[in-house]
Amino acid sequence: MERIQTAIQKAREARRVSDADKKEQTSAPTPVETLQPEGSPASLKEKLWADLPKYKLNPKQLMRARISGHEATTESVSFDVLRTRMMHQMQSNNWCRVAIASPGSACGKTTLCLNLAFSFARQRNTRVILVDLDLRRPSIHKLLQTGEYHFAKALEGESQPEDHIVCYDEKLAFALNSHSVPESAELLQDKDAAHVIDRMEERYQPDIMLFDTPPMLTCDDTYAFLDQIDCVLLVAAAENSTAEELEKCKDEISARCNLLGVVLNKCRYLETLDKYGY
Repeated sequence: MERIQTAIQKAREARRVSDADKKEQTSAPTPVETLQPEGSPASLKEKLWADLPKYKLNPKQLMRARISGHEATTESVSFDVLRTRMMHQMQSNNWCRVAIASPGSACGKTTLCLNLAFSFARQRNTRVILVDLDLRRPSIHKLLQTGEYHFAKALEGESQPEDHIVCYDEKLAFALNSHSVPESAELLQDKDAAHVIDRMEERYQPDIMLFDTPPMLTCDDTYAFLDQIDCVLLVAAAENSTAEELEKCKDEISARCNLLGVVLNKCRYLETLDKYGY
């Protein structure tokens, strides 16, 4: 794990050095630099988050989408427990970026990802950025009913990331896509796209960055992105995902990244203790 994490950090540092070299070669400020407000580091961060377009919760839509992590209820307990376990492990390893992946489709990874994002954001002094990188079949915008956004254009360098981000409660930002993206794996492997993610993290300084990525066994998009994250949470569907599929995904992840854990989703047979509430 230490060897993998060292390699990830070296890759990010190399991208930062490359960015610094590019800045020295031109006298004109970059778009990111010109957008930086004046003030103390703390006030800068507050203003950057406050300036993001607002997302207004639609409780009925969230209920239809099976999203309950935005409030503390008996339905959100399982997500809160998972959130706390993730937070402890991530803090002990100094991790920030988490990819939410699955072996195949219909495992519920996007719903889990959204519930985790809201659950993390309910914690005090915790800011979260959720990026929809399931570029072949983006769906977060549909579940939240946010309208049309094209974060892939920011990855391609055609616009600013802020043009495709909405924010809830100045603590939870969603980077969204409304349409499928051709050659998505090639885009995710592009160094310039990696710089966009790096600069976004540097600019907003989130405590957690979650990435909703495509199923691992249906395309190579997630493999293309593994070098840019700290760890992967693998979501399996009960009675659907096989042990062979999970083992294959585990081997691929462990070779290039860190496996944070495996979540068994859609399990119909829960112990009574797993359902208790106050």
